[in-house]
Amino acid sequence: MSATPELKRVVMGALVGTALEWYDFFIYGTAAALVFNRLFFTDADPATGTIVAFATFGVGFVVRPFGGILFGHLGDRIGRRSTLIITTVIMGVSTGLIGLLPTYPAIGVWAPVLLTLLRVCQGLGAGAEFGGAATLLAEHAPPARRGYYASFAQTGVQIGLVLGTSAFLLVQLLPEPDITSWGWRVPFLLSFALIGVALYVRLRVAESPVFREMERTRVIVKLPIKDAVLRYPRNFLVGIGAHICDTAVVYTLATFSVAYATGQLGLSNRTALFGVVLFGLTVIVLQPVYGNLSDRIGRRPLNLFSVVFVAAFVFPYFLMVNTGVPWLVWPAMMIMGALGFAPQVAVQPVFYAELFGARVRYTGFAASRELGAALAGFSPLIGGVLAAQLDGAPWLVAAFLVGTAVISFVAFYASRETKDMDITATDPVAGGGATDPVAGGGATDPAVKRLVEE
Repeated sequence: MSATPELKRVVMGALVGTALEWYDFFIYGTAAALVFNRLFFTDADPATGTIVAFATFGVGFVVRPFGGILFGHLGDRIGRRSTLIITTVIMGVSTGLIGLLPTYPAIGVWAPVLLTLLRVCQGLGAGAEFGGAATLLAEHAPPARRGYYASFAQTGVQIGLVLGTSAFLLVQLLPEPDITSWGWRVPFLLSFALIGVALYVRLRVAESPVFREMERTRVIVKLPIKDAVLRYPRNFLVGIGAHICDTAVVYTLATFSVAYATGQLGLSNRTALFGVVLFGLTVIVLQPVYGNLSDRIGRRPLNLFSVVFVAAFVFPYFLMVNTGVPWLVWPAMMIMGALGFAPQVAVQPVFYAELFGARVRYTGFAASRELGAALAGFSPLIGGVLAAQLDGAPWLVAAFLVGTAVISFVAFYASRETKDMDITATDPVAGGGATDPVAGGGATDPAVKRLVEE
């Protein structure tokens, strides 16, 4: 079945929007690994400054669940599209303002305070961005190809990772004095321009047919977070656990590994950042492949495979990285991306969308996922602390990642296969595709079902 013009616009809106918003989120992590310890926390020694910088990075994850609940509420009440426009502005403005901040030598302790406040704003916007984009895609996509089309939301996230890392890779070409004086600001200031691109694309996207039907039939709930937790308690817990492993993996590779490779192994910043770019490109190529595969064999098998691979490969990964040889470091990142990270994140958009009924989908999706992100978002900080216990050796970090894989394995094992569920149902039975009789009946409207299938 070929994509309709409207579906193509929705795919492009999700792809561009998530790419630019997650560019904003990822460049903070890269800056925290490379320069923030020297610019915003100069009372501390470099190692301690890096740990403190990673702590401010983790603050964004603490507030992401609040963003998921707040903007998820709006997404289930006023619409998916309108809410995404709001989050686009929040992310773009807060990121651009970081590029204008005075540093510690200029204003003292106010520098890290303002930096942390803007990181909080980033976290609020990011907490609703992915859930909204994925929900909009899933509700527009034809049922038999829902996994394939929804995977483009995650493709956008990885494009954001590559763009953000590449921006700092270009900054590294400058002389060191220029990097610390003004060069680090450029990736952040670019966000002011990118916000216009994201808004232009998103304003051309139509609202979800599922939400339009909810408005028509007046089945919108007053407090979506309450309904999401009470009606789908099992799925809500699954959603929390499911996002722990992939969060820990990506931020350990993209943030902790950069600091470890440059600070402990003596690799250049460019070598470490190029490895992250290769990791991101590998994942981008494989997203639609795994999304399409999930439409054939299901979401659950791919999720289970990916976390088992992470647990099995994480020690070999650090053995390869620990050599300090680029031709071993880069393949290690690409292998982890291809088999440990890409399968679960490609399936993630549709997996979460299918955990909840239409009335509370945005809120349930964003809140449960971002609670998982909050639990694992301090992975770079934890990695730095654990590595310090072994004089910089990464083996406790590897054990930590195995632990996150076990948690997500339990969540995926407890989940039910949902690839054949009816996503137009306002209140499907948790984990299944039938309409929940206690919801008042009539949860699946033939008109909206026909709209999605077309």
